[in-house]
Amino acid sequence: MTQLRTLYPEIEPYATGMLEVGDGHSIRYERCGTPGAKPAVFLHGGPGGGISPKHRRLFHPQAYDVLLFDQRGCGQSTPHASLEANTTWHLVGDIERLRMLMGVDQWQVFGGSWGSSLALAYAQTHPERVSELVLRGIFTVRESELHWYYQFGASEVYPEKWEEFLAPIPPEERGDLRAAYRKRLTHEDEAVRLEAARAWSLWEGRTLTLLPDPETSDPFGDPHFALAFARIENHYFVHHGWLEDGQLLRDVEKIRHIPATIVQGRWDMACPVRTAHALHRAWPEADYHLIEDAGHAYSEPGILDRLIRATDAYAGL
Repeated sequence: MTQLRTLYPEIEPYATGMLEVGDGHSIRYERCGTPGAKPAVFLHGGPGGGISPKHRRLFHPQAYDVLLFDQRGCGQSTPHASLEANTTWHLVGDIERLRMLMGVDQWQVFGGSWGSSLALAYAQTHPERVSELVLRGIFTVRESELHWYYQFGASEVYPEKWEEFLAPIPPEERGDLRAAYRKRLTHEDEAVRLEAARAWSLWEGRTLTLLPDPETSDPFGDPHFALAFARIENHYFVHHGWLEDGQLLRDVEKIRHIPATIVQGRWDMACPVRTAHALHRAWPEADYHLIEDAGHAYSEPGILDRLIRATDAYAGL
């Protein structure tokens, strides 16, 4: 039996910095691996999730020069939890600024969950800048996907967790939960914002893995993390990511020539397999891996194995 691949050893960045991107936003970034090696950019999920030290370990440290960054309003980027000038297209522009900062013509784009949406949006806008795509837990911000997770669908699989998600919202407002949460996440009362943020964030954290995993779910309850995560995520989803419904699937033709790997868990509740299947059908040239015993998180053993194998292969290892 082939042994599953796991994360590379812990590594510290060799450079960090803040990049002013306009509109009052500063983006915190770090570079890891070997300066001048194969360039790559890591796009985290959420939106609003931020990067973690474990994300650095998805790439062979001698083979890659990886740039990781906290998207607008989250992680160590400032201002924290800001919704101003914070859209998909602002982020696409930020990625280009970071590429120019790095001084490379092309780079590999790696994104999971919301990061897969952003990777597709960036690649379809700047296809000439992308050497390969590594996509995990496919999400394209269609209304059907948002409805499944925030109105009816995943609620049927996790009824006890769904009750906790509903708790801050009065019964008369539950017909549009994203709008009801928007009202509370932008409320002038900090206590109201924090209660809503924690409930929104924990719903996601507790439904990401096939089996319960406190190491994955517990950080979602941290108030500082939850406030940025919930506010930014809800902001994007109320606005459908500033995308036409189905746009990222429709525009695959623009990136069909780019080598790509798609990794999807069969039991992904946050981003159901039907979206990855639709992307696979639209883009049969991409390398598609459906992991039968996995949920959504990149840390699921079968998903992690395929991600590491993909980054290794694109580096010629």
